[in-house]
Amino acid sequence: MSSRKELANAIRALSMDAVQKAKSGHPGAPMGMADIAEVLWRDFLNHNPNNPAWADRDRFVLSNGHGSMLIYSLLHLTGYDLPIEELKNFRQLHSKTPGHPEVGYTAGVETTTGPLGQGIANAVGMAIAEKTLAAQFNRPGHDIVDHYTYAFMGDGCMMEGISHEVCSLAGTLKLGKLVAFYDDNGISIDGHVEGWFTDDTAKRFEAYGWHVVRGVDGHDADAIKRAVEEARAVTDKPSLLMCKTIIGFGSPNKAGTHDSHGAPLGDAEIALTREALGWKHAPFDIPSD
Repeated sequence: MSSRKELANAIRALSMDAVQKAKSGHPGAPMGMADIAEVLWRDFLNHNPNNPAWADRDRFVLSNGHGSMLIYSLLHLTGYDLPIEELKNFRQLHSKTPGHPEVGYTAGVETTTGPLGQGIANAVGMAIAEKTLAAQFNRPGHDIVDHYTYAFMGDGCMMEGISHEVCSLAGTLKLGKLVAFYDDNGISIDGHVEGWFTDDTAKRFEAYGWHVVRGVDGHDADAIKRAVEEARAVTDKPSLLMCKTIIGFGSPNKAGTHDSHGAPLGDAEIALTREALGWKHAPFDIPSD
């Protein structure tokens, strides 16, 4: 089996190559969250690519839906009905890889996301449904409904009013099967966020009644795994994992800047990124192992 680093870099390579081919898109978030996604999907997410509609599957919601190549890469790499040709057709008319994920259009996509904050609201709704159905149908020794809802979200989601409302509700309802990952990279499309977003996000969520895991290194697989395990051990509160990441991770000249947020890296920078990551494969070429 490939190493964690290789799997995360496969996500990064597919993301930057698809955005480059489309001449539009958002490579920064997928490249920055690749390590988190690799740990979640490899070690925790309970799902079935051969039966995407399995009722008791874990739900995965990409609230920062502009980073859609992250979920498309994950779906392709884990065996869903999303062949490499669809990734090559990213953001093209009638492809299964639209610029923002669309439910009912791409197998494995749980909800349509794009308007920032909407995805975390959908995730809260899914977690409410899980808790309600579990209370109705589960019996001692027979957990018929028992799944988690995982959500990725970024600074833009945190800024939107809808995230305040639904996350407050999630804390009130004690949704212990909801785990959210905050992509705390400090960058939005306009640059560094400290000029317009200075909330103490950890204290905000603690005030809502969430369990908060602070200071998670979003590029350290062991730290990410420990954080998820801690979150899953808390059963009476939703959990927020504060993941410090570098947007556009691996790009020598654009990582950590808004230049990698919402535009292709460019052929020259992609070549440098391949070298920096040690990724020797051609565009869209993923080793079989």
